[in-house]
Amino acid sequence: MTLDALHLARLQFAFTVAVHIIFPAISIGLAGFLVVLEGAWLKTRDGAYKDMYFFWSKVFAVGFGMGVVSGVVMAYEFGTNWAGFSTVAGAITGPLLTYEVLTAFFLEAGFLGVMLFGWGRVGERAHFFATLMVATGTLISTFWILASNSFMQTPQGYAIVDGKIVPVDWLKVIFNPSFPFRLAHMTVASYIVAAFLVAACGAYQLARGRRDLPVKRSFSMALWMLVVLTPVQIFIGDAHGLNTREYQPAKIAGIEGLWETEHGGTSLNLVGLPDMETEPTRYAIKVPHLGSVILTHSWDGEIKGLKSFPPEDRPYSPIIFWSFRLMAGLGVLMLLMSLVGLVLRRGGRIYETRWFQYWVFCMGPSGLLALIAGWVTTEVGRQPWTVYGVLRTVDSASPLDAQQVGTSLLTFVIVYLLVFGTGVFYMLKLMKQGPAASDANAPAKAPHPALERNALTRANVAIDR
Repeated sequence: MTLDALHLARLQFAFTVAVHIIFPAISIGLAGFLVVLEGAWLKTRDGAYKDMYFFWSKVFAVGFGMGVVSGVVMAYEFGTNWAGFSTVAGAITGPLLTYEVLTAFFLEAGFLGVMLFGWGRVGERAHFFATLMVATGTLISTFWILASNSFMQTPQGYAIVDGKIVPVDWLKVIFNPSFPFRLAHMTVASYIVAAFLVAACGAYQLARGRRDLPVKRSFSMALWMLVVLTPVQIFIGDAHGLNTREYQPAKIAGIEGLWETEHGGTSLNLVGLPDMETEPTRYAIKVPHLGSVILTHSWDGEIKGLKSFPPEDRPYSPIIFWSFRLMAGLGVLMLLMSLVGLVLRRGGRIYETRWFQYWVFCMGPSGLLALIAGWVTTEVGRQPWTVYGVLRTVDSASPLDAQQVGTSLLTFVIVYLLVFGTGVFYMLKLMKQGPAASDANAPAKAPHPALERNALTRANVAIDR
């Protein structure tokens, strides 16, 4: 690939999307967590839930604000860098993004103020309803954004009129073949992102010696969420893979670094270096038949190789080969960590096992890394199409030269690092402090490490499982 205007425009959009997706994912996951916390407080009147709500609502507010600002930029990029796409596909994507604003953004904006500043100013049930509406708004936003993006992956319900894509059946446009899988995958991924941030924050506080209820309960609840959602996400990912094989077979071939169609059973390349020029996957470590088992659920299932497709229709395999393996590898580590945490729950050992706390802390960014790797796999794997099989990327770009796009890219990088880097720094600073413990949830300090080994001392420390 050469850094001409087209590839610079792609790089710019990839950069802005990668930064943006961090904040909606955190917002979606934390909004659901806040609903659970406030609902638990209303039911039990346990002050620890209220302390946790106040703390994580601050983190949510920063993430939500950063998400709104970073999302606006991409709407302008459609007009500046991707005028061809806006002209040809605007009759589909324009209304879908408008529906997102009219339904989700207005709902979130209408209740966000009540949620953040209405505690003690409105009734308890009214405040809980506001929290619920904000969380619902994040899910509705996810619905419309994924509907638009999924149409670009597996378009249906359209016609070509005067060279433009126009809708003929909105239900088919929205509920296109990949939409249910992508919506479920993204939603669960957002909850996993938030769960890892909450768990990492709790692990950090535990490692520092805190043992109060808000810290321990945050840690415990996040780990329970991961125990449930990680295997669910693996199941959804498997179903999504089967759907992709049916509707985007070239993407699957690129992900697997598979060049030849192997009859009688397809091997899985665990690692390797796909070469787009000479068309092998160098240094590949293969497992016979495993590709068929995973991608067709049969021993001898056949998967088309990249050579089955014209060179101009092939995705760039070296990128998606490794981005997918990064996502899948992190998924395996997530599942393993969740299962280890489940074992350590016996006797409250998750609160006292330092090496496990360090592990959870280091895994804090893993949800975001897996999410970005998944989006890279999806979007690069769709190439060379903007709308798969209908509109090519080269025909979607604006008539700009490389200097213009390169200058705007450099500007974006500098501004984003300053603005959103500051936002991320502030979120991390908040999480470093951890949720404040009210007097009822003391002790805020743990005993001396030497005393923690004493069984009689541990018996005096409140254990929340």
